[in-house]
Amino acid sequence: MKASTAGSPGKRLVSLDLLRGITIAFMILVNNNGDGEKAFWALKHTQWNGFTPTDLVFPTFLFLVGVSLVFSTESRLAKGDTQLSIALHALRRGVILFGLGLVVNGYPQFVWSSLRIYGVLPRIALCYLIGSLIYLVSRRASVHIAILAVALVGYYILMRFVPVPGYGIPGRDIPLLDKDANLVAFIDRHLFPGRLYEGTRDPEGLLSTLPAIGTLLCGVLTARWLRSAVSLQQKLRGLVIAGVVGLAAGGIWNFWFPVNKKLWTSSYVLYAAGWSLLALAVCFWIAEIRQQKKGLYPWLVFGTNAIAAYVFAELFQSTLNAIQVSGSLSLQRWIYLRILAAVPWPAWASLLYSLCFVAVCFIPIAILYRKRIFIKI
Repeated sequence: MKASTAGSPGKRLVSLDLLRGITIAFMILVNNNGDGEKAFWALKHTQWNGFTPTDLVFPTFLFLVGVSLVFSTESRLAKGDTQLSIALHALRRGVILFGLGLVVNGYPQFVWSSLRIYGVLPRIALCYLIGSLIYLVSRRASVHIAILAVALVGYYILMRFVPVPGYGIPGRDIPLLDKDANLVAFIDRHLFPGRLYEGTRDPEGLLSTLPAIGTLLCGVLTARWLRSAVSLQQKLRGLVIAGVVGLAAGGIWNFWFPVNKKLWTSSYVLYAAGWSLLALAVCFWIAEIRQQKKGLYPWLVFGTNAIAAYVFAELFQSTLNAIQVSGSLSLQRWIYLRILAAVPWPAWASLLYSLCFVAVCFIPIAILYRKRIFIKI
């Protein structure tokens, strides 16, 4: 989605492309460890409750979808597009993103009976479509704040007080946020049995899409601030203050509703948004205030074709896993073992594999960038 400043409709906010590029590069890095078990802790998702730097990747990308959504919609409205045409465009994009998600999940076997329906791209598709419709219906900040509050508080009430059939009330009959005995996992097991990423549950489940929409709305509210008439320095201070507030609010709520990426808890939404805001503040300072250009090229390459980079990386890794070198040894595993033989420290060998993987993914995206080809869905 194209991002423009309020004062100059055709000018992209470089800070958004910069943070998006850093985010997608890190997403590719952590999704493709040479050995997921031996990788450094910071490059792995937390097992359940808690937080690692890797857990910041997806919410930051979704946060940026919310930011870009506002700039894109306002730009189209300024050009004379009707709300109906924008809504239909959002629907088309949502359908395509969801379809790409199914392709990524199924490639290369495409076994329909076990095809995973949920995933990163399907979640982005649903949140983007719903967020676009919300913004078209009302562009008032008070409405967006109210919907955000309802989503987060409502999700907490559902997860804390609604009995899980066959288990009981969370916090009384069963542990709060039990891995399998929670409402999100229960619903997903009944909707898509045999199609869940972790067998009995899925980190991008249906009910947890509700707070994920909250993450996108945090981006929408941030975009409103970036489009305001205040100075760049005031915008920077606002981002920092909002980031600190988000971290504090998420940290406090964590005592009653633990930070949990796989369930996308309400405390996680606020905590992750806090880090996303601070990261955006740093990028805003670099790109918009200092207007620094040196060293930004790799991140801008990834940031201006983020979805293409992600899809290529997922399909490339699936291809490496599908190719058998000898017996049951995949090409991916064979490459990692060759690196491990040269670097006999598993965590470092895993990181080296990841860096090489990102470098390979960079090549086709850089070619697109140099040819000024930006794949827009």
